Amino acid sequence: MHPLLVHFPIGLLCIALLFELIDWKHKSTVLRDGTRIITWISAGSAVVAVIFGLLLASSEDSSGTNLEIHRWAGIATMVLSLATAFTLRSGSRSLFRGLLLTTVFGVSFAGHYGAMLTHGDDYLSSVLPGGETLEPEGDTEADFVLTNNGALTPEQIQNLNVEVRTILAHNCYSCHSETKMKGDLRLDSKEAIMKGGENGVVVVPSHPDKSELIRRITLPKGDKEAMPTKGKRLTEKEVKILQFWIEKGAPWPDGNEKSIYRVAELAPRTPQVPAATGDLNKPVDLFVNAYFQKNKISWKPVVDDRVYIRRVYLDIVGLLPPPEKIEAFVTDNRADKRELLAKELLAQNDAYAQHWMTFWNDALRNDYDGTGYITGGRFGISKWLYASLQNNKPYNWFVKELISPDKESEGFVKGIKWRGTINSSQRTEMQAAQNVAQVFLGLNLKCASCHDSFISDWKLADAYAFANIFADTLLEINRCDKPTGKIAGTRILYPELGEIAVNTSTEKRLRQLADFLIQPKDGRLYRTLVNRVWAQLMGRGIVEPVDAMDNLPWSQDLLDWLASDFVANGYDIRRLIYTIVTSKTYQLPSTSVKEAGDIVANDYKFTGMVRRRLTAEQFADAISTAFTPMYADTALAVKKLPEDIRSRLPFPRAAFVKNDPFLTSLGRPNRETVSTSRTSQANLLQALELTNGSKFTETLKAGSKVWKSQYPTSDSLVTALYRKALGRSPVPKELAAAKKILGPAPNEEGIQDLVWAIALVPEFQLIY
Repeated sequence: MHPLLVHFPIGLLCIALLFELIDWKHKSTVLRDGTRIITWISAGSAVVAVIFGLLLASSEDSSGTNLEIHRWAGIATMVLSLATAFTLRSGSRSLFRGLLLTTVFGVSFAGHYGAMLTHGDDYLSSVLPGGETLEPEGDTEADFVLTNNGALTPEQIQNLNVEVRTILAHNCYSCHSETKMKGDLRLDSKEAIMKGGENGVVVVPSHPDKSELIRRITLPKGDKEAMPTKGKRLTEKEVKILQFWIEKGAPWPDGNEKSIYRVAELAPRTPQVPAATGDLNKPVDLFVNAYFQKNKISWKPVVDDRVYIRRVYLDIVGLLPPPEKIEAFVTDNRADKRELLAKELLAQNDAYAQHWMTFWNDALRNDYDGTGYITGGRFGISKWLYASLQNNKPYNWFVKELISPDKESEGFVKGIKWRGTINSSQRTEMQAAQNVAQVFLGLNLKCASCHDSFISDWKLADAYAFANIFADTLLEINRCDKPTGKIAGTRILYPELGEIAVNTSTEKRLRQLADFLIQPKDGRLYRTLVNRVWAQLMGRGIVEPVDAMDNLPWSQDLLDWLASDFVANGYDIRRLIYTIVTSKTYQLPSTSVKEAGDIVANDYKFTGMVRRRLTAEQFADAISTAFTPMYADTALAVKKLPEDIRSRLPFPRAAFVKNDPFLTSLGRPNRETVSTSRTSQANLLQALELTNGSKFTETLKAGSKVWKSQYPTSDSLVTALYRKALGRSPVPKELAAAKKILGPAPNEEGIQDLVWAIALVPEFQLIY
């Protein structure tokens, strides 16, 4: 809703509600007529507010979560207000009052988010007692020069410049940068700042009192000339830094500017492993122990054998452990039985490949059907990928064959050739640049494919120069889909790794790129891989998100050691997995997070693996293992898979069937784009599919017939089901409850209900 108009419907609806409450007691015809008139006027004003709000949002390029909430809340309350008005005709006063009260709350909610858009998130708290803006704790790089009365050293100028550009980037670039120049003013470079805008210069060196920039940012909130126009105002400290910078002559460092963003080191690093202590002697645990000591975190006892075997089975081969394996493992007295189990599972070449196909299919946007396959604008890599995983292909060769491909592995860099009109960032060459950068280097080029990035130092020219490596002819740079007439040449994202020849074939350029990227000195490639594997096994990366490798890791030493150890030991992913799953760190009890956002919070503290939900494929395979196969042989995408795939599978595993509503609801992504993480949070769609979905229901019906014939008594059926599904026998209370569901003798409906109940308990659905 339009924030300037929202007060009008709020006021009218409140008056209507007041009239209705008074009328409820006094039965006044006059009040009832007044209520009717006011309700219709408020409904009309709500429609007008929504229309103007949509126009305002489109004209001012607003964006963000607050805008989306405001938009949909406004539309919803508009519908509610119209429904309220039409309800008057029905004569049902109780329904009218209920809708009226709901509409008042709805329009107030929409108005609240509208005010957050126009006056900042703190528009309310800032005017309440104790709601003053607090200065951030801790010193910034520029703090030590703020009281400097003399000349600044080059290092001080560099640090002050970083502070100034950071303030401008966070508060001003959305309106005053290369992409958008309100008032013909840019604030993203020294030349642009000194040039000023259509109203003249904004910075007068040595004279903050004469500088328009300072005047605008110090105007009181609400002034039509105050800057920024949206969101939070600059803090007192930020204003002082800008004033100090101008007072010192608005200095700018010579040569290369220090980035305002954190940029991770490219080169590898091998930190010294801390000394062994107590029962800790493995490098992973020693680095974690150093982290625990620094953060005052205590080690907890490791999980028991039943939890460990289920966890490691699901993580390495994606299947529930057989009951007989569990019992044998629990009674095994060997001290190294967990290491031996991990080795045994990692040696199961087919089972390992069948599970990790899901991980790599997501990351390499490989699927068995979908956009592009019918028209020949897309190529699968399933046969190559299965063979690579089965044979444990060294990761450097794995990457090399994807970037400099043959016919079997070319599908990744060729991307999807979309039909019809597309924007320039969707062309196959740019897709290749984006996907290679994201998957192998953990960085986002998607923003920089349209314009200079707002969240990193990557420029539009960088993205096009990288995309040109994959192009048969050099691409013209398009900014926000508009041709610029400029050509970027060819350049690797990290030139220190090597130079790509311009005047050579695409095939040779890709071979050069692959050779440069897989060098041991490309520490970023290998840090990105070990971080992805760590996140897959532990529920959270050492760096999060896993596609933002410039973010601060919770343990730089652990990340660097894992990457250097990975290179030193032949780029062996299975050995990396073994190193992690045999550590005491992996064997710690699982932890949980209250909100999904806590996973990527800056103050995240590692205390153990994050408890996570089974993936769609793991859940389907768990049902297939514990109860009955969810998919028939005919569901397998055999044309895209190895010819003998049926003989390699214990049953039709979900990783090898085409996507369907069941798998989609449980989180399997649309693989038209790279997907490097899946949410572990349950949602309404999953609940609906598991309670009413046809696929799950049909599976329960088919399986119940088989189980009824195999287990004639309720006791035997319940015990077998618990052992297969949960890896243990039922306790007396569970057995009694299950027998109530089944009755004296198992029947098909009772079996379906029991399996459904077990499949939905956290013990089955979660990896603890």
